[in-house]
Amino acid sequence: MKRDLVMTKNIQSSFLSCEKDIETILKKLFINSQPYSDVLKRLLVLGTEDCLDNTESKVYQTILRQMTLGELRKQGYIKLEPKIRMSEHEEIKAYIIISFDNFVMNATNPEFRDCVVNFDIICHTDCWDIGNYRLRPLKIAGYIDGILNETKLSGIGKFHFLGCSQLILDENLSGYTLSYRAIHGSDDLIPPEEE
Repeated sequence: MKRDLVMTKNIQSSFLSCEKDIETILKKLFINSQPYSDVLKRLLVLGTEDCLDNTESKVYQTILRQMTLGELRKQGYIKLEPKIRMSEHEEIKAYIIISFDNFVMNATNPEFRDCVVNFDIICHTDCWDIGNYRLRPLKIAGYIDGILNETKLSGIGKFHFLGCSQLILDENLSGYTLSYRAIHGSDDLIPPEEE
C-alpha cells in the first residue's frame, strides 16, 4: 500500500530545533570565542583559586589542552540534564546546566515557539572565591553573558538577556541562573517519511 505523499505535510515544531540550538550555543561558548572560551574553560575545569592568574603552569596547560568540548560534556562540566552526581572521590567541579523553558507562541509567526534558555551555573561553595574579590560563578556568568547576549545564533535569532538570579542547592553547591529569551526560526522541520 502506497501512501499519498502529496497529502502528507512536513512536521514543524520549535521543540525540534533545541538540539541545533544547544550545539550552536556550546560552539559559541567554548570554540568560536577565543580567548574568552579559554578563560571560561579555566573557570570550569580548574577548581583552584589561581585558575585565572596562573597562566604559566604546565600542569594547568596540559589539563586545558586535553579538555575539548566533548570532554567537557563527557566529564560533566556541561550538562543538558538537570542532574549532578557527586561520587565519593570525584574532584570538585563547576557546572553549567543548559535548559529550555517557557515556550510561547512567536508574536509574529504562530508556527514557531519562542522560549527561555537558562544557564544554571553551579559551583562548590569552597571554590567560589578566586581572589581579588572575584567570585567564580559570577565570573562564569560574566563570560557567558559577554559571549552570548544580543548575538545572532543559527536558528534562534538573537539572544536577549532576561535576568540572573541566585541558585542555592545546599550548603555545598550554589550559583546563579542566567536567563535569555530566544527567538525561533525554521530549523525545525521533520520531512514526511517515504515508504
